[in-house]
Amino acid sequence: VQLVESGGGLVQPGGSLRLSCALSGSIFSVHAMAWYRQAPGKERELVARITTSGRTNYGDPVKGRFTISRDNAKNTVTLQMNSLKPEDTAVYYCNAQNVVTRDVCWGQGTQVTVAS
Repeated sequence: VQLVESGGGLVQPGGSLRLSCALSGSIFSVHAMAWYRQAPGKERELVARITTSGRTNYGDPVKGRFTISRDNAKNTVTLQMNSLKPEDTAVYYCNAQNVVTRDVCWGQGTQVTVAS
């Protein structure tokens, strides 16, 4: 299984970014998908998760600002990030968990920097 992220970059506070993650090498629909992030000196934390049936949950810092979605036809998961804050600055990682085998896969990470 391979995960490839895209969409990171530099954005001003209050701006928006859209991250995408494409899964290959397995059946996308049997994977729960998630985004995590890790800021310098901090532990990796859950940003958002979406189950195989489309249920979502979010970390408290991003509730109401970020939206996770999945497209099973395109084998992709997307994280729409709005009203970005400097504290959202981190490396964002895509995560896939096969709900049948429980295997977990991580992407390589994409940098998001929120600064003026």
